[in-house]
Amino acid sequence: MRLVCLDLEGVLVPEIWIAFAESTGIPEFRRTTRDEPDYDKLMRFRIALLEQHALKLPDIRKVASTLEPLEGAAAFTRSLRQKTQFIILSDTYVDFAMPLMAKLDFPTLFCNSLVTAPDGSIIGYRVRQRDGKKKAVQAFSSLNIEVFAAGDSFNDLAMIREANAGCLFRSPASIRESCSDLACVETYDELMDQINLFLYP
Repeated sequence: MRLVCLDLEGVLVPEIWIAFAESTGIPEFRRTTRDEPDYDKLMRFRIALLEQHALKLPDIRKVASTLEPLEGAAAFTRSLRQKTQFIILSDTYVDFAMPLMAKLDFPTLFCNSLVTAPDGSIIGYRVRQRDGKKKAVQAFSSLNIEVFAAGDSFNDLAMIREANAGCLFRSPASIRESCSDLACVETYDELMDQINLFLYP
């Protein structure tokens, strides 16, 4: 059996935190895993920034609910489902990702969850599993499932390298240059070509 594992933000949907930065007018929220490889450092920064500006989970949900999948993403995932099973492995949060999952016809999503106070303030986060993307691929491999993986950020590299095949998708130059051994594609047609090579060797 063969399986495709994809990152979510930057691959199928916009970066939610970047959209939140634009909505709030607070540019510091634009920092993502494309910029900061230390995920815990990034989340501590975000939570402190939310507290500083008295912003809460409902504020993020409101912005996330207005977003649409990236152009071509819905058609790509529909076509992919006709070929094979796929799972989204993401470091996003189920607490605000579900409106976007609905717009992609609810693919399977493995992600994290937030810890909130009764007033909706975000006071922490629960990571599903440390290095969860890589370990998910390892778990699938233990079931004799071959995996293709694609993502755009630092936190996708271990997943891609652990998989039987994979590539970067629309990664920034800093990641492409430091990972010159990995193919990097820019369009869904090119991504599907890479997947087809994996599915139909």
